[in-house]
Parts: sequence; C-alpha cells; structure tokens
Amino acid sequence: MSQAVLTYMRKPSTPRLHLPPGACDAHVHVFGPAAAFPFSPDSALAPADASKETLFALHRKLGITRCVIVQSLVHGFANGVVEDAIRAGGGRYLGVALVPHTVSDAELHRLQAAGFRGVRFNFMKHLGQGATPAQVVALTQRLAPLGLHLQVHFESSLIHELAPVLKQSAVPVVIDHIARVDATLGENHADFRALCTLLEDPRFHVKVSGVDRVSPGAPYAEGVALARHLLQEFPEQCFWGTDWPHPNHHHVPDDGQLVDLLALIAPTLPALEALLVRNPQRFYRFEA
Repeated sequence: MSQAVLTYMRKPSTPRLHLPPGACDAHVHVFGPAAAFPFSPDSALAPADASKETLFALHRKLGITRCVIVQSLVHGFANGVVEDAIRAGGGRYLGVALVPHTVSDAELHRLQAAGFRGVRFNFMKHLGQGATPAQVVALTQRLAPLGLHLQVHFESSLIHELAPVLKQSAVPVVIDHIARVDATLGENHADFRALCTLLEDPRFHVKVSGVDRVSPGAPYAEGVALARHLLQEFPEQCFWGTDWPHPNHHHVPDDGQLVDLLALIAPTLPALEALLVRNPQRFYRFEA
C-alpha cells in the first residue's frame, strides 16, 4: 500500500444552516484505527485513520444526530469497524455492510441483529470487479425476509444495462451519489433521465450525496441543481449524506459547506425535514 493519505478536513467550517432535530447523515464511512481494524490487503486506498470518535465529533459540530455508516472496501468484508461504531452510537448509528454474494444466511442474520439495514455492492471500474448484477439480484431473495435493502454504487454509464436487472430485486434499492452522473451535462442527459425513470418505481431510492463528486468544483452548482430536482420530483425517495471522510475524491470538500448547500437542495423546512428526518427514519428504522 502507498503512504496513508488524510482524505478529510480536520477543521471544517461551522455551517450557518441549523438542521432539524433528528437530522441524519445517511452516507459516511469509518477507517480504522488501523491498529484495531486493519485495512484490507486488497484495498487500493491506504487512507489515514478516520475513526468513529472523529466522526461523532464532526456530527456534533454539524448538528447531525443520526447516521448510516457504509462499510468501505478499505476494510473489505470485515464489517467489524462499522459494528464497533454502531455499538458506540447508542441506537443513533446504523450500518450498511459489504458482503460477498455467497454470504451465508447465518451471517446475514448476525449483521441484521447488529444494526445493519442493507448490503452494498460496487460496480465501479476503479474499485475492481465483484459479483455480477444477476448474482446480486439473486441474493436479494435472501435479504427480503430480514428486511435488508440493496445499495448499489455504479458509474453512470452503467445505469442503462443495470436498470432492467435491478428492477428484478426482491427488496428496495438505494442508488448512491446521484448515480455518479456528470452534473455538467444537466438534467436532460440520458444517464440522469434513466435515473429518474428508475425512481418512478417507488422501490428505488437515491442518495443526493456527492454533489461535490458529480460537479467539477465548489460551490457545486451543477450537482446542487440535480439534487434539488430529484428531491422535488421524488420527495419520499431521497436521502442525503456527507460521504465523510471522502475517499477516492478529486479534492477534499468542506463538510460545513456541504451542510450549507442543503439550503439550496431543500429550500423549505418541509423539504429539509423530509430529506433529513422523515425519509431516513422510515426507511432505516431508527429507534424512537
């Protein structure tokens, strides 16, 4: 592995926007500490530690009280780093696991009991090849009895071939980061239109996280416009997240600025509460 790289700001700005009670950051990761949770030897990324304690402190600063932690390829299929954070979160932190498509039913039961609400599969060239879409959809038959959903991360050009397969899923499907579209191409581009078509099926959901990934740079106006469009058109199917600590990024975004952009993505209080509170509460089933 290469030398460890710090992928997040140690001192992000304090957001001006005050978030509603129960606000949820629905997409983050935790890395390490490597001494306790070694990084996967198969990971191409060797980040600096981004521990649960650092995450909890960030959320206190941002005004976030709930969170969904997504297992990263940095730790591979060893989901213990997320389990540890869930235990420390006092019911306010839940998880999404990484598993092989051959995962046992016993392991799925164990993950569900530990606070995981879904499993994630990547279809990104830079992250390597894993299960096929057909294998992933076959797994959803075993996810359904446990109330686990499917989360997918893919390059936007793949949406056209993935869509008909994903529509066969036996469980709800969450699409990461606005389907990684190129936001500079606008809302009429074929990839974004295909995403909207998928969302006409209420079983599909989208994370309007990653406006900083789909735009060329701050203030991410192109990504904000697409996120706002999705929330307006599909108000009950959108979630938001910081994507802290921002691995595999072209720059290090300011988490305080990402929160302030919510004033543009969800410009009314009902829209903001739906995006940050009601939608994640209903879908991820946080404790009351």
